[in-house]
Amino acid sequence: MLGFMLVLFGAAIAAGLAGTGSAVGCGIVGMAASGVVSEDPNKFGRLLLLQALPGTQGIYGLVALFMIINKVVGWGVPFGEINVRTGLEMLAAALPIGITGLTSGIYQGKVCAAACSLVAKRPTEVGKGLVFGVVIETYAVLGLLATLLLLQRVSL
Repeated sequence: MLGFMLVLFGAAIAAGLAGTGSAVGCGIVGMAASGVVSEDPNKFGRLLLLQALPGTQGIYGLVALFMIINKVVGWGVPFGEINVRTGLEMLAAALPIGITGLTSGIYQGKVCAAACSLVAKRPTEVGKGLVFGVVIETYAVLGLLATLLLLQRVSL
């Protein structure tokens, strides 16, 4: 039963940490965007794109959670028979997206908040601000890829 609990803990870490990074990141951008919109409500649409960008890490964490759970269900083994070693392997596989999702979500929020200042002064430059945020997104994608590759190596 401990093996199954470790699997669940790994799934929770993947979704929980990545989701926390997204929530914090979106909050940081939302605060900056609110200040800009209070001065010029017409910039709302452009700023909404910047605020949504850090939300993707939470999606990646949920993808990892589903992949972990589906892998265990796909084995067709009773949950109580998952050994501790397999549970630890699944937990370790969940760490890359959990850690990169948390970190990149927060820092992407900071970069996108700075891009809100760019949009406040030069509204047509929103694309440049998005590119700065997307560079950080790369590491969240790599974290998800690492998790998926590690999950492929786990077996009973």
